[in-house]
Amino acid sequence: MAVNGKEVSEASMPKTNGSSDKAKSNGIVSELGPVLLATITVTGLIFGGCCSNVYALESIINFEPTSGTLLTFVQFLFVAITGYIAQFDRRQPPLFLTPNKVPLRRWVVNIVLFFSINVLNNHAFSYNISVPVHIILRSGGSITTMAAGYLYGKRYSRYQITAVVILSFGVILAAWSDAQAKNQPQSSDRPAFSTGLIVLFVAQILSAIMGLYTEATYKIYGPQWKENLFYSHVLSLPLFLPFAPSMAQNFTRLYNSAPLSTGTHIFLTTFQTKIPSQLAFVVANVLTQYACIRGVNLLAAASSALTVTIVLNIRKLVSLLLSIWLFGNSLAYGTIAGAILVFGGGALYTMDSTARSGTTSSAKKRD
Repeated sequence: MAVNGKEVSEASMPKTNGSSDKAKSNGIVSELGPVLLATITVTGLIFGGCCSNVYALESIINFEPTSGTLLTFVQFLFVAITGYIAQFDRRQPPLFLTPNKVPLRRWVVNIVLFFSINVLNNHAFSYNISVPVHIILRSGGSITTMAAGYLYGKRYSRYQITAVVILSFGVILAAWSDAQAKNQPQSSDRPAFSTGLIVLFVAQILSAIMGLYTEATYKIYGPQWKENLFYSHVLSLPLFLPFAPSMAQNFTRLYNSAPLSTGTHIFLTTFQTKIPSQLAFVVANVLTQYACIRGVNLLAAASSALTVTIVLNIRKLVSLLLSIWLFGNSLAYGTIAGAILVFGGGALYTMDSTARSGTTSSAKKRD
């Protein structure tokens, strides 16, 4: 074609529209790819691990209600061993640990809080607290997190506050309706039940404080969630020594449970092995809890304490629904209504958080 009297071939002309659109699409794919993969991983670990964990936990608690502390210890021991493998560095004798990026004195507060929260939450089952009621009381985590954050200097939009209230009410309604449908005799032992309420309330307050403290730590030193995971578990192990006698009794009862018969084929011979059923549930509980913890730590490293609480509240409802389905119970109308409220509250919070982050990024670009 002719341009200003000169012949110019079409091949030599810059293809601005097509090439730029292709570059933009490739850039979007390259940016969204890792984000999408991380989102799928975190979602799978939290909802897959945590929800599967509820089934094993409920089976153990129904058999031995006072085994909560033993379960906590086994979980901590497993995570400490796997965490040591991740932190191993043969160039750093005598402990062969990768140099920590966060001072240990900073982790001490996290360790005490984390240990206390886990022990209190699991120990609450000893006080006539059933799994549905346990979910009811722990659903207040978003409220306590928001209250603690407000005292800490954080401010939330009206949409976030509304979303948290709706979400918490939905979990409470769903779990309470399920408890009522089962006609569980929760008032048969008022003093024990009241003690359980206090135990879980204290755990919720400590959990809110730990969430904000962890968020502040990550802001200062970066998202060192693997380091947090290792030190919070390995340095908590000595704190279980006062509970050793009771844990030994719980282990004996679980060991004496009805066996599961399994067949192992080696060449042409089949060996029948009998594993105590409750110990098999303990193994399943530990593995699923480990997946759950990794997912929560990944989420905490990339988002705020309130966002973590919101996601965990939605996970609690999903765990409750799965528990109802797996144990052959029908859904009460209140449970269905609660599910709608929870997912509606979660969607409202997500939309508001997305809009606020988009506004912030636009303002930064203008500056």
